[in-house]
Amino acid sequence: MSLSERVCVPCQGGIPPLTRDQAEFFGRETPEWNISEDATRIMRQFQFDDFAGSFEFVSRVSTLAEAEGHHPDISFGWGYADIMIFTHKIKGLHENDFILAAKIDELE
Repeated sequence: MSLSERVCVPCQGGIPPLTRDQAEFFGRETPEWNISEDATRIMRQFQFDDFAGSFEFVSRVSTLAEAEGHHPDISFGWGYADIMIFTHKIKGLHENDFILAAKIDELE
């Protein structure tokens, strides 16, 4: 089953974050996302033709994030949206982060 077909499962904490190798394994399904140097976050910038396109995309990402119960950090402006995902409770990456990234990719 692909990542985008899966559902984010609430993380209660108390588990270790993914290692770099584990993150890179999941990253194969989300190749447009960059893994941070310390392997604690994934990031991607999306490009749009104008502010309205950026805003509309961010709105769709927000709706998805609420449905998944997993919330990325988002900044946006004229022609772009930057998204950073990590699991706050474990201060690093979890499989859920890649599930959300794959679903965000499908919104593009």
